[in-house]
Amino acid sequence: MVTGAGADASKASLARSLEPVLHEQCEGCLGKVRWFRTDWQRGGAATGYAIWTSGEDSHDVVVKLPVVQRELQWLQRLGTDGAVVPRLYAGGEAVGGYDLAWVVIERLPTGPLGTRWADGHVDRMADAAARFTASADIPCDEQSARREDWEHTIGEARESIQRNHVEEAGHWKKSLVRVGRHLDELMEQWRARPLREWLHGDLHLANAMSRSDAPDSDVVLIDLAEVHVGHWVEDAVYLERQLWGHPTRLKETRPVRAMAAARRRHELAVDDGDAKLADLRRLLLAATAPAFMRSEGDPRYLRACLLQLDAAAERLKVP
Repeated sequence: MVTGAGADASKASLARSLEPVLHEQCEGCLGKVRWFRTDWQRGGAATGYAIWTSGEDSHDVVVKLPVVQRELQWLQRLGTDGAVVPRLYAGGEAVGGYDLAWVVIERLPTGPLGTRWADGHVDRMADAAARFTASADIPCDEQSARREDWEHTIGEARESIQRNHVEEAGHWKKSLVRVGRHLDELMEQWRARPLREWLHGDLHLANAMSRSDAPDSDVVLIDLAEVHVGHWVEDAVYLERQLWGHPTRLKETRPVRAMAAARRRHELAVDDGDAKLADLRRLLLAATAPAFMRSEGDPRYLRACLLQLDAAAERLKVP
């Protein structure tokens, strides 16, 4: 199995070999593609820049190959007007005899937001998430909800504390025992949440672009591979979690509160019980952090997760 840089090179090589077929399927509108990989790119697609020409109009575009079916489907659903996701110029489920989904989308000139911090990023992300949910006006399929094995992952977190040198290991063990005694009840409460909306699923500053460099310009969300049915606090706490290790930023910006305000502006429901759901999500996510030492093992971040875990447990009155 090829992984890492070798896998990236393999995907780029495949993409280059299929480029003539892409040109044919795009009926001559797609110009020469310059394939690249960005520092912030986390998906498995080969990506390239090109020019799309139709009649007298030309546009800068991004070519991605392959993409998961979910991303293609949501670009087809929402990318016709480009209100909240990039405009879709072309795409398909196969190329050159391969079952590989691909897309040609608008190249957005500004971003991603993750390259430079500003307090206004959170409000802009919250507004984009609300606009995404409001635009995704198709019936929800609860089978598309995420299936998260909290019991298993928190068990792995306990084992990780035993295996690795973790600061405040004793505190972690005590807090995870506290969660473990009531985990069935906590999971039952979380799983009883309403599943009635489509969420972006990867609401990360690296997935936020814009058509303008104005500080209040609308965010356009990219990378739709994780779109799923769920409850809005999932996206909100996912965004908040990125700031747990930056207490100053978190003090100045409140992602869950910002998301609730954005939803009200876009006439989406915010219920009295949502604050409790947000704390349940915080507690469960924070408790899993030691299970992911490779990506979440920074001591400052782990310390922040421990503080979030204890604070959420107190608000939820977990004895």
